[in-house]
Amino acid sequence: MTVAGDLAHDHDHDLDANPALDPLDRRLVLATQNGLPLLPRPYHHLAEQLGIPPDEVIERLRRMLANGLIRRIGAVPNHYAIGYTANGMSVWDVPDARIDELGAQIGAIDFVTHCYRRPRRLPAWPYNLFAMVHGASRAEVQRKVAVIAGILGPDCRAHDVLFSTRLLKKTGLRIG
Repeated sequence: MTVAGDLAHDHDHDLDANPALDPLDRRLVLATQNGLPLLPRPYHHLAEQLGIPPDEVIERLRRMLANGLIRRIGAVPNHYAIGYTANGMSVWDVPDARIDELGAQIGAIDFVTHCYRRPRRLPAWPYNLFAMVHGASRAEVQRKVAVIAGILGPDCRAHDVLFSTRLLKKTGLRIG
């Protein structure tokens, strides 16, 4: 499987003005802004680059996660490279009072890669729950969306699927 190391830095933080970010943290952010190295021991490689022990790399990343400078660390599969060429953002109109519970259920489904709440934009846009689904075809995505609809049951007042029409390159925060 093709994956890219992913370190999502928080765009809302001014890293240069943040007192929680010391010069070594800044170097660590710079070393990871294009993703983690695709090696069996990426933290050891970063430690070698920075001249610090691997445990310190891990602790610094944990601290930046805890204080919100980094949102997540994970592997991001290249869906196209593994055969998933149909990508559909399913959008759902569910009761606001149940969205946390329903979102947790939908986000736990193995074929949902990300799930989140978004504000409605009435009257044109009634959807408040979003769940990304990938498949080898639009029909496969639609079958997976039908599974979600079954889980939501009567809490699903309306839904739609927005299919990707082109691939955009995602990048994280860049600092100089």
